[in-house]
Amino acid sequence: MLRNNHSKVILLMALCLSASQVMAETAEEKGLRIAKAAKARDQGWQSSQADMAMILRNSEGQESRRALRIKTLEIQNDGDKSLTIFDHPADVKGTAFLSFSHPIEADEQWLYLPALKRVKRIASRNKSGPFMGSEFAYEDLASFEVEKYRYRYLRDENCPEQTLECYVAEYYPNDPNSGYTRQIVWLDKTEYRPWKIEFYDRKDALLKTLTHHDYKQYLNHYWRPDSMLMENHQTGKSTELTWENYRFQSGLTEDDFNQNSLKRAR
Repeated sequence: MLRNNHSKVILLMALCLSASQVMAETAEEKGLRIAKAAKARDQGWQSSQADMAMILRNSEGQESRRALRIKTLEIQNDGDKSLTIFDHPADVKGTAFLSFSHPIEADEQWLYLPALKRVKRIASRNKSGPFMGSEFAYEDLASFEVEKYRYRYLRDENCPEQTLECYVAEYYPNDPNSGYTRQIVWLDKTEYRPWKIEFYDRKDALLKTLTHHDYKQYLNHYWRPDSMLMENHQTGKSTELTWENYRFQSGLTEDDFNQNSLKRAR
């Protein structure tokens, strides 16, 4: 009986200590903890492939459409590698984009332009530029890595257009070449999925908002949105990405992600 009581006392003390530690968290510590939890939820998928449509809309609502394929490789102890291939229309067919994300070092990115038959490296100082005329910047295409940002938890509130409750936190890029001073991110508390991201420019004015829609779960674990909408508040333009035919653990290797793979991408 004494042993049982002693165990209960130890358990109670541990719970109280844990609760006091949570209560003592700063906004920065809580923001970091949430970001780490989000990253941990989306590990182990190894590789993926998907088909994507990119819909560009100008301020008058006129549309142009592109068809793409995306290949992604998860790298242990580093950022992900991705290869994006344009299939349609004819003026961009064969264009390919290769991205190596890194947690701390600058991301490496290359663009193959078939009309010129050459590979162009994207300089770090140009990462805030638009990707292929879209409202997505080159830096938006890198994988999320916890070390890329500093964090500050802001509040809890309902996720945009959802009944779920979200954490709302600020992310501050560590890269001096980033086009953003900060991002405000809404992550749901159940699966840590991003539902909305606000991007603030170098003058700290709201530049763009990215919203995620219609999440689906794959392999009973990994969540991906069917569509993403990036709206530019300063120009009135927008870019919508719609995804289909996701395949995970598809057998891709690092040999599928190099500059030679850019030129032979079909």
